[in-house]
Amino acid sequence: MTMNMSMNQQDADNRVIINVGGIRHETYKATLKKIPATRLSRLTEALANYDPVLNEYFFDRHPGVFAQILNYYRSGKLHYPTDVCGPLFEEELEFWGLDSNQVEPCCWMTYTTHRDTQDVLGILDRLDLDTDKPTEDDIMKKFGWEEQHRAGELNFWQRIQPKIWALFDEPYSSTSAKIIAVVSVFFIIVSILSFCLKTHPDMRVPVLKNATTNVSDGNHTWRLSKQRDVPHEAFFYIECVSNAWFTFEIIIRFVVAPAKLDFLKAPVNIIDIVATLSFYLDFLLTELKQESDILEFFSIIRIMRLYKLTRHFAGLKILIHTFKASAKELVLLIFFLVLGIVVFAALIFYAERIQYNPDNDFESIPVGLWWAIVTMTTVGYGDMVPKTFVGMFVGSLCALTGVLTIALPVPVIVSNFALFYSHTQARSKLPKKRRRVLPVEAPRGPKGPRGVGAPGGGGPQNRRMNAIKHSHPGALDVKMGRMGMYALIIFT
Repeated sequence: MTMNMSMNQQDADNRVIINVGGIRHETYKATLKKIPATRLSRLTEALANYDPVLNEYFFDRHPGVFAQILNYYRSGKLHYPTDVCGPLFEEELEFWGLDSNQVEPCCWMTYTTHRDTQDVLGILDRLDLDTDKPTEDDIMKKFGWEEQHRAGELNFWQRIQPKIWALFDEPYSSTSAKIIAVVSVFFIIVSILSFCLKTHPDMRVPVLKNATTNVSDGNHTWRLSKQRDVPHEAFFYIECVSNAWFTFEIIIRFVVAPAKLDFLKAPVNIIDIVATLSFYLDFLLTELKQESDILEFFSIIRIMRLYKLTRHFAGLKILIHTFKASAKELVLLIFFLVLGIVVFAALIFYAERIQYNPDNDFESIPVGLWWAIVTMTTVGYGDMVPKTFVGMFVGSLCALTGVLTIALPVPVIVSNFALFYSHTQARSKLPKKRRRVLPVEAPRGPKGPRGVGAPGGGGPQNRRMNAIKHSHPGALDVKMGRMGMYALIIFT
C-alpha cells in the first residue's frame, strides 16, 4: 500500500500543469526537457507565473498554437495550425523559444504563404495605390515636415509646396487635383493620337517641286513633281499645345518635388522628359533645315508617354509589377523558346532536303529560324510552309511544342496578377484608422497587508482560496487530501 502511494506520489511529482489562455495542459517534466534552451524546459516554481495553490504555470498566450507546440515536445514534429495567421504563429514560436524553420514539410508551403503575402503588401505600399484622399499629415510626412507642421513652424513656401505637389501628384487629394489629372490624361491621349494619325496617307500633304524646262522653240514648260509628303500643319499646332502642357507639368512637378533626385530617377519622368526634349529638338532642326530620319525614328519615344497613365490607373501599375514578379518564369519561357526555335529550324532545313522538293522555301537554317518563331508562337503567317511529309511532321511537333512551352508559365503569371489585384482590392476596403490597443502592464502586488475586517481581507492568497472554493469545490479537497497523504507517508 505504501509502495503504491509512493509510486503515485513520484508520478504526480513528475507531472506539470500549464495553463495557457485558460486551457490547462498536463504533461511530464521529462517531456519538456526534450528540447533544451526553451522557455518550457526552464520552468521552475520560482517563476512569477507559477501558482502554488493550483500548482500550475499560467501564460496569457494563444491556446490553439500551444497545443501544437506541446505536441512538438511529445512527438518531435512541429505542425502548423491552419486556423492561425502566420505572423501570430511566428510570434508564439519566438515567445516559447522555438525555431520556425522546424515546421514539418507537409505544412511548410501553407505556413510560408504569409511571407509571400507580406512581400506583396510591401510592394503595394511602395506603389502607393491608395485612392483615398490623403490627410495633411500624410502629405507632410512625404516631405519630412510633420513635426514642424504640428508645431506651426512652417514658412510660406513650406506651406504652399505640399499643396502644389498634391495637385499634380495626388489625383485623389482634391477636386482641383482630379481636374488637373483629367487634363493631363487628355493631353496624353491627344498627343498619342496626333503622333499616330500624322503617319496616315490621308493626313499628309505632298511637297511639290515646280520644274521649268526650255524647249527648242523658246517656249517654257512647267512640271510639278512630288518630292515627299509631310504631316498636315494642324498636327504641328496640336503637338505645340500638348508639349507646352507637358513642359509646364514637368517644371512644376520638379520644383515642388520632395526629393529632386528621386524625381529625376523615376522611369516615367525620364520618359516624359526625353519625349518632350525630342519634340523641341525636332522643331529646332526643322527650323534649321537639318531634318534627320534618325531623329524622326527616335521620336517614337513619344508613344511611351502611355506609361504616364500608370500614375492615374492602379491596374497598370499592378500589371507592370506582375511581370516584374514573374521575371524568372518569363526568362525561363524565353530560354525554352530560343532552344526550340534553334532545334526546329535545323530540323526543318534538313527535313525539306530529304525528299525531292523543287519549291523548297527553307534555303538555310537562319531562314528556318523565322519559320520556327512564327510556328512556335502559333502565329502562322503562311509565307513559309513545309511541303514534304517529313517536314510536315517536324512542323507539327514544332507547333505542339510551342503551345506547351508558352502555356506552362501562364498560370504563374495569372496567379501573380490575381494575388496583387486581390490584395489591392482588400486594402482599398480596409479602414484607414483603427482602434489603438494599449500595452498590457504586469499585475502589481498589494502595497501592504489588509486587516482581517477589511473587504477582501486576508490578502491575495485567501482571495485565491475563496475563489477556488467557489468555482472548484472539489479542487481544494483534492489538494488537501494530497497534502494529508504526503504527511502520512512521511509519518510512516
